Amino acid sequence: MSVNLSPVQFSSPHLLQDVREVIERYAIAPRNLVLEITESTVMRDTDTSLRLLQSFSALGAGISIDDFGTGYSSLLYLKRLPANELKIDRGFVRDLEQDSDDAAIVSAIVALGQALGLRIVAEGVETDKQQDFLTRLGCDSLQGYLLGQPVPAEQFMGKLQALRQDKSVAG
Repeated sequence: MSVNLSPVQFSSPHLLQDVREVIERYAIAPRNLVLEITESTVMRDTDTSLRLLQSFSALGAGISIDDFGTGYSSLLYLKRLPANELKIDRGFVRDLEQDSDDAAIVSAIVALGQALGLRIVAEGVETDKQQDFLTRLGCDSLQGYLLGQPVPAEQFMGKLQALRQDKSVAG
C-alpha cells in the first residue's frame, strides 16, 4: 500500500508516531507500506528529512521519491536517502513519443535508479507506445489511465473484499 505524504504532513512533529500507531492499529506489515514523498519536500530540510526517512526505513516501511526529476535533484542526497523506489513524473512520460529530450531523461532516470538498486515506477502512462517504451527500459511498475481508472474508496474496498473471498474459496 502506498501513501502520499503532503509537505504539511511530512513536516508534522508527530508523523513518525502517527505512522507507528497506524501500523499497530491496523496490523499492517511495515514491509507492505510505502511512504511517498516528493523530491521537493525532501529537499526543503534535507538533514531532518534524512533522519525521518531513516526512521521509517528502520520501521520496515518502504520509501518512494515521487516526482523525481522535477524538483531540486541532488544526486548526493539521493545516494544518502534510504529510498527503495523512484517515481518518474508524468510530465516526462506524457511527451515521450514526441520529445526525444523527455525520452533521454526518462532513460537516464531508469538507468540511474537501476544502478542504485531502486524500483522504478513511471506515472501517467496513457498509451500503448508509452507502455512499450517504459517496459523495454525496465521500469518495474507503471501507473496511469491506460492501466486503470481511479475508483471511489467504497468501490475499491468492495473489489478487494471480493478478491479476498475468491482466494479463501479457492484456497
